[in-house]
Amino acid sequence: MIYIVMGVSGCGKSTIGQLLAQELSLPFYDADDFHSSASVEKMANGTPLTDDDRKPWLTLLANNIVAWQAKGGAVLACSALKESYRDLLSATTDNVVQFVYLKGDKALLAQRLSEREAHFMSADLLQSQLDTLEPPKQAITVLLEHSPQVIISQIVEAIKE
Repeated sequence: MIYIVMGVSGCGKSTIGQLLAQELSLPFYDADDFHSSASVEKMANGTPLTDDDRKPWLTLLANNIVAWQAKGGAVLACSALKESYRDLLSATTDNVVQFVYLKGDKALLAQRLSEREAHFMSADLLQSQLDTLEPPKQAITVLLEHSPQVIISQIVEAIKE
C-alpha cells in the first residue's frame, strides 16, 4: 500500500509522514524532493505553481508509486491539493493508494509556517494553497489540533479498519 499524507503547506506532511512510515515499517519519500529546480525557484520567489508546472512532477511521482508498490509499499508526503492531482497520482495503480488528509484551520497553519525552519515554500503562498485545496472525499482525515503521536494513532487505527 502507498499512503499519501496530504494537505497544504505547514500541515505537517513530512513530520507525520516520517512517523507513519516508522510505525508501518515502510520507506518515506517527500514529494518536495522531486520538484524541478525551476518549480522550486518559482515557489521560493512566492509564485504559485500552475497545473502545467505540476503535471510532470505528478507524473514522475505516479511512476515512482508503481516502483514503490513493487517493493512493498511506502509513505509519501505530497500536497495533492486537487482531486485531479490525486487522480493522476493513483492512475498508475489499482487500489494501492490511500490518502491521509491533514486538516487544519488557517490560523494554525500560518502559525506553523511562521515557526518553520527555512523552506523553499513561501509562507505567503498559504492562501493560494487554501484556495486551491479540494478536500478529498475518500481519505483518512485527521485534525491538526492533536499531537503527532495522537495523529499517528488515529491514522493507524483507521488503516486497521
